[in-house]
Amino acid sequence: MRFTSERRLDDGVLEREFTLGEIPGILWTPASGSASAPGIAPAPWPLILLGHPPLGLGKMYPRLVARARHAAAEGFAAATIELPGSGDRPRWPAVEQARADLRRAMAAGRPVGDEIVDALVLPLVDKAVPEWRAALDALLPLPGIGGPVGYSGGLISIGIRLAVAEPRISAAVLFAGSFVPRAVVEEARRVTIPLHVLLQWDDEGNDRQAALDLFDAFGSKEKSLHAHLGGHTGVPQSAGDAAAQFLTRHLK
Repeated sequence: MRFTSERRLDDGVLEREFTLGEIPGILWTPASGSASAPGIAPAPWPLILLGHPPLGLGKMYPRLVARARHAAAEGFAAATIELPGSGDRPRWPAVEQARADLRRAMAAGRPVGDEIVDALVLPLVDKAVPEWRAALDALLPLPGIGGPVGYSGGLISIGIRLAVAEPRISAAVLFAGSFVPRAVVEEARRVTIPLHVLLQWDDEGNDRQAALDLFDAFGSKEKSLHAHLGGHTGVPQSAGDAAAQFLTRHLK
């Protein structure tokens, strides 16, 4: 890992851009020097991994930095990395073809078949999850940062695979989505960490029943589904507050 820039935001949060090999990323840490209360010996900040859709860090930055500042106010460090095939990273012709096939099927009102979902999602999951784990390897030894670790947002298939493969992740906030390969649904049965799942009830790009079936498949003993009326971008502020309370409960 190599830090490439550093700046203080107006609320005192420290934002540092980094590269992990060829992978760009951003780390945010709180303004205060410790996760401990005043008078208590310094303790490392818990870390939240901020997931996001494959639209590029540049496009997603306003939403990511807002989430990171909210996390910092609660005493968390937060980090994110560029997904494979996004931003300035090399494109994947096969995945871009699958994305075009998906758009055509949805525009024509046709069902989106398993072959399109698999071609679109599985290569991304297979490559992104090892990269997230490598980022954890580099982030956790940094001064002031430690466990436990949470994962929040992004593609639900990546969150599922991480929850199964990465024992350092203690809890996850997942955003419901229906384009989930059948193989990943089977992996969901092996998820055991606490889950907080957000579902927009009227999401125009989401099959509600598929999202409910996926929630039912999760093997976690503690899992909660939080459904709100509205479309994909209509998530209320209260939903973010509830997710933050969930992470605070499990990571502090």
